Amino acid sequence: MSFSSLVQDLSLRDGGNNNPNAAAASRRPPPTVSSIDDRASHISRARSYASTAATSSMLIYPLFITDNDDDMNLVPSLPGQHQLGIGRLVSFLEPLVHKGLRSVILFGVPMKPGTKDALASAADDPEGPVIRAIRLIRRRFPQLYICADVCLCEYTSHGHCGILRDDGSLNNELSVDRISDVAVAYAKAGVHCVAPSDMNDGRIRSIKLKLIEEGIAHKTTLMSYSAKFSGCLYGPFRDAAGSAPSFGDRKCYQLPPGGRGLARRAIIRDMSEGADIIMVKPAGQYLDIISDAKDLGKDLPVAAYQVSGEYAMIHAGAKAGVFGLKEMAFESAEAILRAGATIIVTYFTPEFLDWLDN
Repeated sequence: MSFSSLVQDLSLRDGGNNNPNAAAASRRPPPTVSSIDDRASHISRARSYASTAATSSMLIYPLFITDNDDDMNLVPSLPGQHQLGIGRLVSFLEPLVHKGLRSVILFGVPMKPGTKDALASAADDPEGPVIRAIRLIRRRFPQLYICADVCLCEYTSHGHCGILRDDGSLNNELSVDRISDVAVAYAKAGVHCVAPSDMNDGRIRSIKLKLIEEGIAHKTTLMSYSAKFSGCLYGPFRDAAGSAPSFGDRKCYQLPPGGRGLARRAIIRDMSEGADIIMVKPAGQYLDIISDAKDLGKDLPVAAYQVSGEYAMIHAGAKAGVFGLKEMAFESAEAILRAGATIIVTYFTPEFLDWLDN
């Protein structure tokens, strides 16, 4: 089943629980879904790229959830995006859901002093921002498909994506064990999809095995950030998530910009370990990797994350009069789809909901 079909099925199946208009909605023709899905690979690669028109069911909107309930803090480097407290979440989402928002991905942003430590102990706190947001969204917006980013960088005192040894290097074994525990906690809270973004070796297998042990693998999608490249396009995200490393960088566990072969190997590894969706990040500068992912994962949905730096550059270019914001947003999205993605994680989602409707 494609991601688009999965989201559509969730909307029709669960939306009736708390939605008085669900019966009328179910009688309407279903929303258009992309012809670029996993079934197309059984016909031909060329045909799978024939349609590059974005639809709402392809889009995942990133949300930054803080542990201060009343927060609604504008992120200066990420135009139009906010850090949101739980108390603001429903009122923020209601108009977007009304416009056709289908899916979100949650990032926790602990703000309270003393929350961060070397082991990222707060990452799976039942009273932490992500788990509380999952439960709230499931209750208030049952038709939304909820993804949760799984990483430790927002919760560690050092800002790296795992647990460190005494010499400052990454302890892969301890990191994978901790990250998989966090993923299971999110799944138990009711998230539909866990999305590990840490790039530690073996974390997909570990998460999948723990989900199986808990008896919830059959209802939890595993979307892997399989080809995540290090680079200079993450600055606005780190401002929003408070996840900048306090020393060094992430080049030792993220892919180098020229590492096409490494990306292919990582994609193959994650597929063999049980990933249900594979993701490429960033998107616009790595269209060849998206195309490779489509080749390698013919039976899997391919996601692409149009990251904060890409989004901010498009806004900056439009503000400078270089091009129109809407035109460039669509052009960039269509390039991502043309390369082979079937899912786009993008901060442009609210604008696309308006533009697609018009």
